Amino acid sequence: MSLVAISMNLLLAVLLTAALIMGWRLNRRLKALRDSHEGFAQAVADLDAAARRAEQGLADLRAATDEAAETLGDRVSEARQLSTRLERQIKEGPALHQAEEAERAAERRLGSLLSGAHELRPARPRAEPERPARPLSRPVGQPVSRMARALEDDLFDSPDAAGAGDLRRTRR
Repeated sequence: MSLVAISMNLLLAVLLTAALIMGWRLNRRLKALRDSHEGFAQAVADLDAAARRAEQGLADLRAATDEAAETLGDRVSEARQLSTRLERQIKEGPALHQAEEAERAAERRLGSLLSGAHELRPARPRAEPERPARPLSRPVGQPVSRMARALEDDLFDSPDAAGAGDLRRTRR
């Protein structure tokens, strides 16, 4: 073999070794690229799952917001009704207080009239024989004492005044 053949074989061996090294480095890079591509595909799948969870969370949040808005609206309308009712009661308060005071005054007057009538009534002797009870009635023409007349006036008011008293009691 000649020197040219050996140098050609050496040159060929060096070129083959260089190609082998280049192929090995290229294989490593391709393997890294495949691994990163698989990692990227996994990251995209994870991102897609996270996006689905976020969409579901937003839908749940919208539903909760709608429910809270409805509940809040109901509470606001109830609060308005109660506020209106309270304002009406506040406006009617002094009138009711005056009506109650008038009622108490009438009760005191009636109590004093009754106690006065009780004091003016003569004491009956207890030793009377028992007789059948008769209904108490006053003859039409018989005069009535001033105390008895005042008692009758307080007890038996006119129908208009009695109806007004009933209305005051039903408002409470």
